[in-house]
Parts: sequence; structure tokens; C-alpha cells
Amino acid sequence: MKVLAVSGYKPQELNIFRPDSEEVSYIIKTIEKRLQSFLSEGLEWVVVSGQPGVEQWAAEAAIRLKEEWPDLKLAVLPAFMQQESKWPEHAQARYHRIISQADFTDVISKREYENPGQLRTRNDFIVMKTDALLLLYDTEQPGTPRFYLEAAERRSAKETYPVYWITPEDLQVTVEELADRDYDPFIE
Repeated sequence: MKVLAVSGYKPQELNIFRPDSEEVSYIIKTIEKRLQSFLSEGLEWVVVSGQPGVEQWAAEAAIRLKEEWPDLKLAVLPAFMQQESKWPEHAQARYHRIISQADFTDVISKREYENPGQLRTRNDFIVMKTDALLLLYDTEQPGTPRFYLEAAERRSAKETYPVYWITPEDLQVTVEELADRDYDPFIE
């Protein structure tokens, strides 16, 4: 696998309402661990649409990993122009920082938001352009990641398309591992 899509919950779906929340640092660390295992197997690109939550945190994890893995590339493919215009200011700022450090950016629909079909098109496009999907999702807790999962299932009906998971248990393992090392989530 050379190209990996990453998605998952939005912050509010995880009951995270502060951008500097301790939980965010644990999610980023968990994503980093998963990406490192894929990097050791030949991963070259991480692809996100840049939505707040797991996608932005995954982009930040990829940017951090570039220090150790300089060949790693980040692509940000928003569904439509000005996708960030309705987000809170902190999410917009985070998005613009990510875009400024991405290796490739392009808007899938060259128009501003018109309808939900643009989101489905984005999901299908990103799934078709990648080799696998890493999804922070719990099927017991429905949310927006199911739309990426549905796109992956549509592709899987025709050909092999692996879906890798980050589960609540994976996050708990990270919390416990870092607690054993006296990790301070506010110091990076």
C-alpha cells in the first residue's frame, strides 16, 4: 500500500469541544503509531479532505512524521471550494496551517457547496484514488465516518480495498502507554 486515505469522527461526535483538549493529543499519537507501521511497509501518501476532527489530526500526525520519514507526502482534497468558511475560527486556522504544509492540494468540486452529493463524490473520489482506508470509527457509535465506510464498501464490491480501523480500544492503549511514560499531552 502506497496511498492511504484517513478519516473518522468530527470533534463534536467525540464530545471534544476544545481544540487543545487532552483527548486530541492521544488521538494524534494513536494515528501516528498506525501510520508508522504503514510507513515501514512502504506507505508514501496520506490523503485527507481536511475536515475538522480526525482528518485534521491525521494531517498533523503525517506532518510530524515527515521529520522521521521525509519521503512521506500529504494530500488534502476538500470536497468543494471554501469548505472551511462555516467552521469555527480555530478549525479554519488549523486547516490553513495544514494546507500550507501539504505536498498536494486540490478541490474536488470546483464550486462552493451546493448539495450533499458533493460530499459523496468526495468520499468516492478519495476512496478510488487510494489503496486503503484508515478509519477512526466504532460501529456501535454511528456518525459521519460511515459515509467513507460506505464508499469503501462500494469499491470493495468490485475489488479488494482494505479498511483499517482505529477503535476506542486502540485509543485506550495509547492513553495507558503514555501514562506509563508520564506523558504530558500539552507538551510536544
